[in-house]
Amino acid sequence: MSATPKVALTIAGTDSGGGAGIAADIRTFGALGVFGTLVVTAVTAQNTLGVQGVVAMTPAMVAAQLDAVLADLPVRAAKTGMLATSGIVRLLAARAGAGHLPPLVVDPVLVASTGDPLFSGDVGDDVAGEYRDLLAHALVATPNLPEAALLTGHPIADLEAMEAAARELHSFGTQLVIVKGGHRHAAESVDVAFDGRSVTHLRAPWVDTRNVHGTGCTFSAAIAANLSLGLEPLEAALAAKEFVTRAIRQSAHWRLGSGHGPLDHFGAATLRAGTD
Repeated sequence: MSATPKVALTIAGTDSGGGAGIAADIRTFGALGVFGTLVVTAVTAQNTLGVQGVVAMTPAMVAAQLDAVLADLPVRAAKTGMLATSGIVRLLAARAGAGHLPPLVVDPVLVASTGDPLFSGDVGDDVAGEYRDLLAHALVATPNLPEAALLTGHPIADLEAMEAAARELHSFGTQLVIVKGGHRHAAESVDVAFDGRSVTHLRAPWVDTRNVHGTGCTFSAAIAANLSLGLEPLEAALAAKEFVTRAIRQSAHWRLGSGHGPLDHFGAATLRAGTD
C-alpha cells in the first residue's frame, strides 16, 4: 500500500497553452511526487506567442476556493503565481498575516516572459507596496530581475546588484529571497539567494533554447513541492534549480508552438530517477 501523498497548493492563473501558470505548477507537483491542489486567480487566453486576454477572479471567489481546499486537505506548502489584481494580493497578505495560509512561496508575477502584462491595479494602487506586504509573510520569494527592480525601485544589471536586491527584499520579512538571473543571458544561469545570514549562488549551465515558457512558475512550484516533502528552504531551492535545469534540457529541441515552448517536467523527473 502506498503512503498518503504530501499536498501542495498553487494560487495562480491558468495558461490555455499549458506551458505556464497552474498547468506548469500541477505538472511540477506531480513530477516531484506531491499531490497538487489549486486556487484559480485568473483565466488567460494564452499560447506560446503571448497573452491574448485575461479575466480575473473576484477576491471573494479566490477566498472561497482557499476555504474549500484548506478546510479539507492537509496542505503543507503553497505558492503564488499570477495574482492578477491588487484586491487578490491584499486578500492573501491579510490571510497570511493572520496565520491562515500554509508556508508560502511568493513568485511575484507581474509581466509574462513575452512582455504581456499580467497584473491589473486600480488607479492609485501601490502595486509594489502591496506585494511588499505579502512578502512580509512569505517563507520564500522568487522575483526575476524586472520584478526585483520594481519591488526595490532600483535597476539590477549584475550579480552585485542582485545580491543587494536580495538583501533589501529580505528586510521586508521574507525568510529566503532568491533573485533569479535568467534574464541576464550569460554563460551560466545564476540566481542569488539570501537567507539573512549568507549569500548563496544557485548556478547552472545556460541552455540554448527558446523553450523557457513557464520556467519561473516551475521553479517556485518545485520549491513548494520540496517544502511539502520536508526540505528546508535553501535545500528546497537548490533541488528546484536542478529540476528546472533538467526540465529545460529535456525539452530544448521540442517544437511545440511558434513561440517560447514549454518545459518537460515529467522528463526531468524520469532523468532524475535514472530510468531514462
